Amino acid sequence: MSEAFFEEEDDQPIAFFVEDIDFDWGDTEKTTRWIEDIIAREKRQLQQLTYIFCSDEYLHQINLEYLQHDDLTDIITFPYSQPPYIEGDIFISIERVKENAATYQTSFEQELRRVMIHGVLHLCGYPDKTEAEAATMRKKEEEALQIWAEM
Repeated sequence: MSEAFFEEEDDQPIAFFVEDIDFDWGDTEKTTRWIEDIIAREKRQLQQLTYIFCSDEYLHQINLEYLQHDDLTDIITFPYSQPPYIEGDIFISIERVKENAATYQTSFEQELRRVMIHGVLHLCGYPDKTEAEAATMRKKEEEALQIWAEM
């Protein structure tokens, strides 16, 4: 069963949940302000955004069932509207993020923030299928991480 990080209120446009793992992100207030700031900088309008932090197995099952992909991934984003409106669910495998942090020699927290904002940027309309698109996505991620560091 899902566990919310905080008491969910009707007026909260961003929610954080945990499925199938023991995990606590911590500073949801700063994270929420950061995500809202990035969305505003992209001239988008936040409707509803839900983060679901989960295990590799949980995300793999979603990947199989909804996308017919039989591989592990760190993130799956489900958009429920089109830009300029931001509404969607973002599933993140904490196990994948930990492994990627070690691979890329960065902290877990930094890699998790990168993945979290990656999903938001997809919802803002940024694809990453081509090399050029991926380069733009990385640049946007770096800008967002810099904003976090300055908060």
